[in-house]
Amino acid sequence: MDSAGVNSATEEEYATQSKLLKDFMSIPSIDKAWIFNSCSGPQAMVAMSQANLLANKRRKFMLSGHISKESNQPVNFHWAPFPTEMTGASAFVPSPSGLKLLVIRNPPEKESPTKFEIWSSSQLEKEFHIPQKVHGSVYVDGWFEGISWNSDETLVAYVAEEPSRTKPTFDHLGCYKKNNSLDKMYIGSWEGQGDWEEEWGEAYAGKKQPALFVINVESGEVEHIKGVPRSISVGQVVWSPNSKDSAQYLVFVGWLGDKRKLGIKYCSNRPCAIYAVRLKEPKDDANEAFPLHNLTKSISSGYSPRFSKDGKFLVFLSAKTAADIGAHWVAESLHKIKWPSDGKLTGSIDIVDVVQVVNCPDDGSFPGLYGTDLLSDPWLSDGHTIILSSYWRSFRVILSLNLQSGELSRVSPNDSDYSWSILALNGDDIVAVSSSPVSVPEIKYGKKVLDPAGKPSWQWSNIQKPIFKCSDKVTLGLSFLQFKIIKVPVSNVSECLAEGAKRPIEAIYVSSSKPKENGKCDPLVVVIHGGPHSVATCSFSKTLAYLSSIGYSLLNVNYRGSLGFGKEALQSLSGNVGSQDVNDVLSAVDHAIEMGLADPSRITVLGGSHGGFLATHLIGQAPDKFVAAAARNPVCNIASLVGITDTPDWGFFHAYGDKKHYTEAPSPEDMSRFHQVSPISHISKVKTPTLFILGAMDLRVPISNGLQYMRALKEKGVEVKVLVFPNDNHPLDRPQTDYESFLNTAVWFNKYCKL
Repeated sequence: MDSAGVNSATEEEYATQSKLLKDFMSIPSIDKAWIFNSCSGPQAMVAMSQANLLANKRRKFMLSGHISKESNQPVNFHWAPFPTEMTGASAFVPSPSGLKLLVIRNPPEKESPTKFEIWSSSQLEKEFHIPQKVHGSVYVDGWFEGISWNSDETLVAYVAEEPSRTKPTFDHLGCYKKNNSLDKMYIGSWEGQGDWEEEWGEAYAGKKQPALFVINVESGEVEHIKGVPRSISVGQVVWSPNSKDSAQYLVFVGWLGDKRKLGIKYCSNRPCAIYAVRLKEPKDDANEAFPLHNLTKSISSGYSPRFSKDGKFLVFLSAKTAADIGAHWVAESLHKIKWPSDGKLTGSIDIVDVVQVVNCPDDGSFPGLYGTDLLSDPWLSDGHTIILSSYWRSFRVILSLNLQSGELSRVSPNDSDYSWSILALNGDDIVAVSSSPVSVPEIKYGKKVLDPAGKPSWQWSNIQKPIFKCSDKVTLGLSFLQFKIIKVPVSNVSECLAEGAKRPIEAIYVSSSKPKENGKCDPLVVVIHGGPHSVATCSFSKTLAYLSSIGYSLLNVNYRGSLGFGKEALQSLSGNVGSQDVNDVLSAVDHAIEMGLADPSRITVLGGSHGGFLATHLIGQAPDKFVAAAARNPVCNIASLVGITDTPDWGFFHAYGDKKHYTEAPSPEDMSRFHQVSPISHISKVKTPTLFILGAMDLRVPISNGLQYMRALKEKGVEVKVLVFPNDNHPLDRPQTDYESFLNTAVWFNKYCKL
């Protein structure tokens, strides 16, 4: 925040706004949960995190409690009086029995070892330090995450960075020294750089190739699993069923990176397959190499493998539609394959479709799977029903899927206008988290009941003791807020559009319930999600709730192309960015004005990534509509983006609507098309004061894209303000960054809305 030229009134406003924003930022997040059965009944362990503004990190802590389920009494969680901070912990992985807990601590410095700790219920049992020459940091999130105990709890398979490859060494005369690694360097020698290697883009800069390892939790011995070529990046490892009569396999997901490694974060369209590799046994020849089996060879995508309880089936998700057409995220499908009882993976493998992509869902009906979340053990006690979370229009919901009958039903309440996500299973009961745009996350407990016909449903109850308390200011601010979903008819519907693309879109409208002075509406912030294949849900956002609490209404628009509305609506945006999505947002704004929900003279716009693309498009295509704008790492010029982004295919796909045009050497015609669909093509009309919030480490939309557009606005006399965060990448989600960017957004909007 630049204090130069800030008058005392503005300085006072910063001070006033910062206090309330800090209260909102202090609200913890509920990240994961586990349920353990003990002699005294089920115990819950909940992993949470909270912004630590001073350290500019997220503080992780664990809250434990006993679950009481007495008959005719509401379920209650008896929490420990205080949480336990988990300093330096990267991952927590309970063993299948719940009797052991693996804690992994990745090193803060590159040369330090990775620590593995095995805990029992009362103490630390084992601790192993794995040096960098064995492997680097363990992958604990993202596509490559994968940490899995075997059934007898003696081994843990996991994915970690492969050890550093030997670099060339030169002596004081510059002569090349062969086969010299860093720890065997001569006096007066120096280490070269060696060959450059591709990385997986945004969030993976500086990360080495993900490779497969197994650690013996008794001895600490680590084995680097052979037989997986370096061209395959591995993740999501699980153990095959254990049987005396069959070989033991590690089953994992692999992404080919033998050519260009395109950015993988937020991208389900990267082709991948589920592989199996057999583990060596004592009786095997030490030099014997076992073949690598591709279990999903017949389709272009397979991930999230889960074995059934009886070990007869392997269930997995697929984004084959995304991989085949090139869209970065679309509907998922769910499949299963039969696992051979003798463990012999020979012959062809039949893939059975369980849940397919839905093209055009009817109102209120299942729209397909989107952003599906599967627990490591998602099975109910019947062994053939799984519980999962997915997007359903403007909500996140919990679903049950019976793999025998194929029946899929909604588990979270049908009449709920909140979003729900699964945290853990307690037998056949469900522990979930639920929130809304105006309600902080709360833990809910769903008890399974059967109707007279034997059909299951879940009775949901609130946990009597809330997991955390908000400040009085936050509680008061939220108490005056309300929200609803608005159906918005789409404009200029072409007959050539698919039926699903002609249907109304949705927007989440958040407003104050206080009576309006003189019937005047509060100023409106039009919030636009990125992607474009993402979705705004009826869930809690600390920063957006903060904007609502200081006097802004919000209109969060799910334009066509958003997840959760069916394949036809989503794919209609392909080749139509900069026009169809812009028109959808303008239709939503006009609809809100017609309904008397917005004052046309006090409308602002806020968006990041593709949302920033739309924000900068909107101030060019509708120059009189918005009094102020805030763009976070916006795509402003695809022509200058494709040569420097980690996802150049994104520009080609959205400009042309297919992946066949993609090339590393765009033609003049390509560059012309990119310019035509970019916000910079409308820059001559822009007059809206615009705040730019940029991350200097962004590989998805490098900082130069936003700076070019900002300088062009400045050149023509448009008022701009720029915040650059030197150590942030695309999400701009480090605590201090989140705080400072939304504080400035609030003050910027207040200035032009005269709040």
